[in-house]
Amino acid sequence: MPGTKTRRAAPMAELIEVEDIHKKDLTRGVAATMPPIAVRLDIQDQHVVMDNGILQVTLSNPDGIVTGVRYNGLDNLMEISNTEENRGYWDVVWREPGKDNIFDRIKATSFKVILQNENLVELSFTRTWNVSQNGTVIPLNIDKRFIMLRGTSGFYTYAIYEHLQGWPDFDLLETRVAFKLRKDKFQYMAMADNRQRKMPMPDDRNAPRGQMLAYPEAVLLINPIDPNMKGEVDDKYQYSCNDEDNKVHGWICADPLIGFWQITPSDEFRTGGPVKQNLTSHVGPVMLAMFQSEHYSGDDLVPKFRNGEHWKKVFGPVFLYLNSDPMGGNDTKQLWEDAKSQLAVNFPASDDFLKADQRGSVSGRLFVRDRYINETDIFADSAYIGLALPGDVGSWQRECKSYQFWSRANADGSFSIANVRSGDYNLYAWVPDFIGDYKYDATITIIPGSDVQLGDLVYEPPRDGPTLWEIGIPDRSAAEFFVPDPNPMYINKLYINHPDRFRQYGLWERKKDDNTYQATTWQIKFTLDNVTQNTTYKLRLALASATRSELQVRFNDSNANPAHFSTGRIGLDNSIARHGIRGLYWLYNIGVQSDWLVVGENTIFLTQTRSSNPFYGVMYDYIRLEGLPVTSGGETEI
Repeated sequence: MPGTKTRRAAPMAELIEVEDIHKKDLTRGVAATMPPIAVRLDIQDQHVVMDNGILQVTLSNPDGIVTGVRYNGLDNLMEISNTEENRGYWDVVWREPGKDNIFDRIKATSFKVILQNENLVELSFTRTWNVSQNGTVIPLNIDKRFIMLRGTSGFYTYAIYEHLQGWPDFDLLETRVAFKLRKDKFQYMAMADNRQRKMPMPDDRNAPRGQMLAYPEAVLLINPIDPNMKGEVDDKYQYSCNDEDNKVHGWICADPLIGFWQITPSDEFRTGGPVKQNLTSHVGPVMLAMFQSEHYSGDDLVPKFRNGEHWKKVFGPVFLYLNSDPMGGNDTKQLWEDAKSQLAVNFPASDDFLKADQRGSVSGRLFVRDRYINETDIFADSAYIGLALPGDVGSWQRECKSYQFWSRANADGSFSIANVRSGDYNLYAWVPDFIGDYKYDATITIIPGSDVQLGDLVYEPPRDGPTLWEIGIPDRSAAEFFVPDPNPMYINKLYINHPDRFRQYGLWERKKDDNTYQATTWQIKFTLDNVTQNTTYKLRLALASATRSELQVRFNDSNANPAHFSTGRIGLDNSIARHGIRGLYWLYNIGVQSDWLVVGENTIFLTQTRSSNPFYGVMYDYIRLEGLPVTSGGETEI
């Protein structure tokens, strides 16, 4: 919301010494007073085991799937009733152009040790593509890495994906890391200070205990194992969050008290910018590290590789952190707060993951110039400012093949973007309380050790004249618009009296008596004291989300055919069904002819025409009608 400042967590390039990590470790108890033991590696025929005396991680050989995690007296924290390949794994969803989606749980075919000493073990599990696999295996070379450090209560994973020049075309719909924990142990989920709860059991989602609702992810709990959850809705999308906030989430086991956390301090390898939403943890218990997905964006954020282009990207690292109370207490909050404190990470050994001295930084100060609000430039307080591949204004929102680096401006508009990979970028920004996107004209080249200082920059948001009226807050969110009360039959108790009440299931259900859906028309009524003829006014229409929609705009004639303005068919966000309050941002600057307006009362008709599905629709961000331009002397410019 405007005026709110979200500060980035400790950047990944902020190195910490191995000796320092265990000092904050909640789990070490008596061992905290003793030097940490060396990291040990046991290579077996079918498994590889990393052990640092705090925890032991077992991976399948050569598949590179986490089959076991031993910690704090429990032999295995992974779901032991699952097959080994269905416990802790990397996966992709991909397709050949024009064909069906394929799910691929990535199994490597080769294993090797990258680095081994008393302080560190780094393992590599690789799968190399060849032409005989065409159409059956994603055309990528994939190298999955796993790292264990001495004295650290956790382990790291990251992966290197590469598509060589001349290889087949494909689309990459999703890639992630998934960990499936023991359902008899991990039943409490935490993903934010105010989004924590005991979760249903996975068996509760199956008939006859659960009843599927409008889509498979949403289930009404009919006869759950915990009767206190009866009548609630469980849906994994209710636990989505913005990538800028997707730093720490995970599960807590009550007996013994253990936290298992996924910690991702950097967003650089995620796509779509800081307010792109992704899944976190959900019933299973499942813990996800999402890197690339269609969620809340649709096909616009699916990278498409054509004409045999070369592509290489590092996803991660992600830190899988474990903690417990050495005194045997039951304070879940203590584990959560400790997990949040771990937002610093050592770099892996791979040359593909650039170290701190191989990166650069960009700094400056951003102002906003809008003479209809203030005669002088104002600070771009809390602006989102980022580096992404060179492109058009706002192109960062749909860029999905490379890296992005984002920061938030301070109250005086100053900003610093640190730990940027070498390469060519454009600097982009958007400012809460103002519509539109900023782009710095010149390409910025980052080289190792560079510190690019841009000085003072000025963003001039779209504006033709004074505000006659406005609706909403221009923050790329529909949060300030009306959110209806949920149907009492379909609630999630977590979101009762919660700021995220829009995450309740079924808010889209506004049916006619005959149980059909119809086009929706909103009306905006306003009065004009005068209208200057043969001129053009301006309507600014910003949408926070759109799903298979067409928004038609008419002025003072609800039957005008054609409409005075139409967006055409737009959007594949699916944010309505996924309990979102935003998807991709759309801004329309509509010229309003003076003969569409009248002196006195006017009505604007906003019609969303596509009504064959309850999930088709738009979410409004902000609407503003501007008067005619005014000169410094107060006269209208014609």
